[in-house]
Amino acid sequence: MKKFLAFVFSLSILSAGTSRADEGMWMLPLLQALNMPEMEEMGIQLTAEQIYSINHSSLKDAIVIFGGGCTGEIVSSNGLIFTNHHCGYDEIQSHSSLEHDYLTDGFWAMSGAEELPNPGLTVKFLDRIEDVTDQIMKELSDQMLEEDREAKIEELIQAIKDDAGSDDHQVAYVAPFYEGNKYYLLVYTEYKDVRLVGAPPSSIGKFGYDTDNWQWPRHTGDFSIFRVYTAPDGSPAEYSGENIPLNPKYYLPVSIDGVKEGDFTFVMGYPGSTERYKSSFGIQETIDVENTCRIQIRSRRLSILQEDMLMDPKVRIQYASKFSRSSNYYKYSIGQNKGVASLKVLEKKREEEAAFQKWAESDTLLEARYGNVLKNLESIYRENKPKVYNAMVIVEAFFRSAEIIDLVTEFQRLHRLMNSKERDDAAIAEEIEELKTFTEEFFKNYNLSTDIKINKEMFRLYSSLVPEEQLPSVYQIINKKFKGDTDRYIEKMFAQTFFTEKDKVVKFLENPSAKALEKDLAYETGTSILWKYFEELDGIDQTGLEKQQRLYLEGRLKMDPEKLGYPDANSTLRLSYGVVDSYSPADAVHYDEITFLKGVMEKEDTANFEFVVPEKLKELYHRQDYGRYGLDDGTMPVCFITNNDITGGNSGSPVLNARGELIGLAFDGNLEAMSGDIAFEPDIQRCICVDIRYVLFIIDKYAGAGYLVDELKIVN
Repeated sequence: MKKFLAFVFSLSILSAGTSRADEGMWMLPLLQALNMPEMEEMGIQLTAEQIYSINHSSLKDAIVIFGGGCTGEIVSSNGLIFTNHHCGYDEIQSHSSLEHDYLTDGFWAMSGAEELPNPGLTVKFLDRIEDVTDQIMKELSDQMLEEDREAKIEELIQAIKDDAGSDDHQVAYVAPFYEGNKYYLLVYTEYKDVRLVGAPPSSIGKFGYDTDNWQWPRHTGDFSIFRVYTAPDGSPAEYSGENIPLNPKYYLPVSIDGVKEGDFTFVMGYPGSTERYKSSFGIQETIDVENTCRIQIRSRRLSILQEDMLMDPKVRIQYASKFSRSSNYYKYSIGQNKGVASLKVLEKKREEEAAFQKWAESDTLLEARYGNVLKNLESIYRENKPKVYNAMVIVEAFFRSAEIIDLVTEFQRLHRLMNSKERDDAAIAEEIEELKTFTEEFFKNYNLSTDIKINKEMFRLYSSLVPEEQLPSVYQIINKKFKGDTDRYIEKMFAQTFFTEKDKVVKFLENPSAKALEKDLAYETGTSILWKYFEELDGIDQTGLEKQQRLYLEGRLKMDPEKLGYPDANSTLRLSYGVVDSYSPADAVHYDEITFLKGVMEKEDTANFEFVVPEKLKELYHRQDYGRYGLDDGTMPVCFITNNDITGGNSGSPVLNARGELIGLAFDGNLEAMSGDIAFEPDIQRCICVDIRYVLFIIDKYAGAGYLVDELKIVN
């Protein structure tokens, strides 16, 4: 602990006056040591204890992990949650049908009885964070083999989690920070009864769709509303009609004062991952392998999906969420590659590495430990590249595109259990039940003809991207028996498999056999692809890579601690602070900090579903009927931008003013700064937020659900 306090103290001294207010995803327990003086100078009116406390209610008690990859916030004493529309999209889609098309029409529960349950959806509240670095590091040594080191860490992590004192409703994690140079225990309370309360139509919640995605100016009402329920005694519980709304420890007040240029803001949420300390060799791999594969493959898949979705309303509903998820990071990858080039990120990283190498060679002891780190990183990335590339292509072309391949690989464990010499009937029965549930969900959002088209495209594309010697064994059959005609092979595969219909799969699961799987052509094909994927993974030196990355960051922490005040994002609760801020992305181009409803009308295009404007919204606009949410000059704010540091996972995060009041929801970043996960660009990196006044206007004036606004604590 003394070492850790010394580390924090050194950071606070070295970073004073040098860190940028708009850079950093900061850990809440360290705010007092690292950030509060600067935040106070910028205007915050809260203490560190009011933001994060384990003994008293604080802001952190209103922030939740929403589902598996977003943030939400509690905004009422009855457990009401605000998050983004795209964060609730899966749930909105799951409740939609041709008869009740909530994606198109929106959904508003006008009473608690109308709120819709969502099996599998959870929210987690953070209870506490504890530094457990010493407990782990004291058991490790440099003499350990890397495999033994990893095994020991896993053993120690499990022991720490077991000692965390968590009950049936608590979940404990131990997360590495700074590439495994520090470790923290995080304990959460999980709630499993989360109900859909309201969502605007996609023409508001996704206005601009993919054209406007990652763009500013933005005019999207990206919000949805849920509610957390508990057992009658207030404890977390599975869904039940007897459950009651959550009485939270803390909920956010909502300000309708609005924002202006230069206003202090801070964001609290669960950013997924950044790679700010990644080497230039790793960034090169991201550009050449990860992003390039994603762009090449997803463009083909998205084209087919869009064509089928436009032709059939049922397919549109089935694939709406899949299309949105796929297109989001397709466009992100394009933007990131452009950003890395235009902002000269690689050149800056190489300058950092040159300085690191010079530092490492300045002392005999330093050179012995760090002198070969960069050389080793370069060598490992070079050796790994062919196998990393093929593994990435397999993931994108098959597991994320060819749905039947993804489906059949889910049956691998059942096959293994049935073929085991020591047959475990209980494990088989459990696996069958899980597969029945998976099958039900899979076929709800599956269209056979679409999947056939995509499989044909993916099998052709994959063989053109990968050297022949790296192709899965199924391609030998295609080349020998089908003369290389992948289309003909796919047609036969779909004709000779039972995995194309839910009833056939369910019938198989009633009386499963290993032989039936082995005879199925789709299963055989998927198995061939899966084994090739495992083969490529086995050849990747991940252990060596992780060791060198850990040593590189260890050295960076010693060399330049003032530049390493915050660790990379890793889906743990963070805070970033900054101001409302316009920007100029290019010569003669300037973007204002706020957009208005006028911009929605200017973008309207009745021939393009992305820019259709609901009639009622147009009526309210023409009447300037904005209630208390509009401005005195007759305008209605929609979105605004800040220079807060965010990334994926921050979607739905509350944007707060100096008093800790909700002023907006973060929902996107800007395309010019898509390299921001690798290197923060303060001059142009922006956090795009939906203005809370627009959210309330849509709830109250558009949807007529003013009773929800009455639940909130409105301040102005």
